Amino acid sequence: MYKNWRVELSQRAIELFKLMRTQCLNRGHGGIKELAVLFRKMDLDFSKRICFEELRLGLEKYGMEITQSDLKLLFLSFDADENRQIDFAEFLHRLRPPLPPSRIKIIDEVFCKLDVNGDGAIKTDDLKVLYTSSSKTRTGEWSNEEEDKIESFIENYDTPDDEDGKITREEFLNYYAGVSARVPDDAFFIMTMKQCFGLPQG
Repeated sequence: MYKNWRVELSQRAIELFKLMRTQCLNRGHGGIKELAVLFRKMDLDFSKRICFEELRLGLEKYGMEITQSDLKLLFLSFDADENRQIDFAEFLHRLRPPLPPSRIKIIDEVFCKLDVNGDGAIKTDDLKVLYTSSSKTRTGEWSNEEEDKIESFIENYDTPDDEDGKITREEFLNYYAGVSARVPDDAFFIMTMKQCFGLPQG
């Protein structure tokens, strides 16, 4: 289903998303995994979609009191494909903490390094090639423990309830948007990303 992310939000909708995002961050729900937990709690019928009534009840339980007109506006602003339901991609897109250009740039640089074959997704083979090329002692078959570590790495970034064994650029960005929200200083975030993934400083 086509999602029109480019629809310009009203000022009130922006304010409501900011309020909801702040509530999420204050409760530690800034990352993709935490937002997935929140989404599941609102999805009362386990349909992997949130209807209008589920959003109302979810916000009520979350302690966010808003008017009926604001609730309608919030729901319509979430629903990018206009099918009268909110899926997790729509939920995450609106609530993901914003990223300044400098942080997006370093996240993209790390993604490109891990996406060894440049096909737009980080997969098991990419990580094996990268690890083998950076290790002077790596030889022979991959042990079960090594395989498990690579799978765990991918699972950490993969979209909850929609795991496909690879990490897209969007999923990578979603993950680090949550991490970024907990790091106030741009320079420190960039330095840490470079250190963790072996990119040159400066």
